[in-house]
Amino acid sequence: MAFEGLSEKLQSVFKKLKGKGVLTETDIDEAMREVKLALLEADVNFKVVKGFVATVSEKAKGAEIHAGLNPAQQVIKIVQDELVGLMGGTNSKLTYSPSGFTTIMLVGLQGTGKTTTAGKLAMWLKSEGKLPMLCACDIYRPAAIDQLEVVGQQAGVPVFTDRESGDPADIAERAIKDARVRGYNVMIVDTAGRLQIDEALMDELRTLKKRVRPHEILLVVDAMTGQDAVNAAEGFNDALGVDGVIMTKLDGDSRGGAALSTKSVTGKPIKFVGVGEKLDAIDPFHPDRMASRILGMGDVLSLIEKVEKEYDDEQAEALERKMLKNEFTLEDFLDQMGQIKKLGGLAGIMGMIPGVGKVKDDELERGEKDLVRMEAVMRSMTKEERRDPSILNASRRKRISAGSGQPVSMVNTLVKRYGESRKLMKQYMGGGKRKMRMPGMPGMF
Repeated sequence: MAFEGLSEKLQSVFKKLKGKGVLTETDIDEAMREVKLALLEADVNFKVVKGFVATVSEKAKGAEIHAGLNPAQQVIKIVQDELVGLMGGTNSKLTYSPSGFTTIMLVGLQGTGKTTTAGKLAMWLKSEGKLPMLCACDIYRPAAIDQLEVVGQQAGVPVFTDRESGDPADIAERAIKDARVRGYNVMIVDTAGRLQIDEALMDELRTLKKRVRPHEILLVVDAMTGQDAVNAAEGFNDALGVDGVIMTKLDGDSRGGAALSTKSVTGKPIKFVGVGEKLDAIDPFHPDRMASRILGMGDVLSLIEKVEKEYDDEQAEALERKMLKNEFTLEDFLDQMGQIKKLGGLAGIMGMIPGVGKVKDDELERGEKDLVRMEAVMRSMTKEERRDPSILNASRRKRISAGSGQPVSMVNTLVKRYGESRKLMKQYMGGGKRKMRMPGMPGMF
């Protein structure tokens, strides 16, 4: 997970500060040296690190202590505020045309995930009530048009293509006319890339920009490439002028430095981040929420938004009714596992909950494996068995074990945990707590 190493190092620095009742200038200087090293190891731009540390140090030494905050908490607050500012301050939204039809041009080097990002952005726009269409303007890379068609099909959006034309700008102009006639209101133009920035590419993109007049030019960069991503952003912005950045693979093992450097170096905000391989794995970028996650404070708002998106009121009320009537079955359990997967798995959920994100990697990995194993067990059951686990005698359990590839002990563990969770749910509902809005499996882990 991006920022994991940085987060651990910063939390270690602040832990040392919390052990001191009063902070001297020496304490602050020492802490800032460690912060500086942590940021550099995370591949944050050197000039950005230098400015950041100088600002935090100056404010920490001259700050008046807020009521209710001890000196260490005051330093943490200053660091958090500066991190938010470093990444742009606030969420930068897409600009839509007042005329009702918006054109978005995606640019970037080869290998950044531009074509897949086009599909992700289309999916996100659909969730916002827009009617997007894709246009294939990468006429050079083998199978690029085919790839966009596959992505469009998966996203449920049409794709305008012309395999005969050698003029990307002409293709885009005709695509926009076609989209308007068919009632679509957002056109996403997927452009060609190169292994590195060259003048031929920039000339083509400038021509596209002049003839299409996009309302947004979004640069797609790969977080895994670290400062190379920032350099690419700077190069594209200088040559073309971009409106924002979409950072892909921020869920991988990247050190996160690109996300912390991009806005300061280019002046352009990160508007979206890719957080997985699936087409719905794209999120608007919120600097304040990212800063909270880096500092180990979780990101409850993003978690709530994900839950609300995946888990509607009707589902929640149906689950609540089952729990009230003590009718929660293993089929419901299976459905809950699906919800957890959609939210990014245990690691994705726990990383957003304050304090819980500190769970050890091996514990999280064990929990994820248990989920997979228990899902295999439940899928080997008949509907009758999932609805009424009390009928699971020895012979049935043996059959389920063989079918799922799991030992009988795992079948027994699942049934035991299911029984414990029903008791907990009954107590929960009996205590007057209502309106379940968060998928979960009490007692399972």
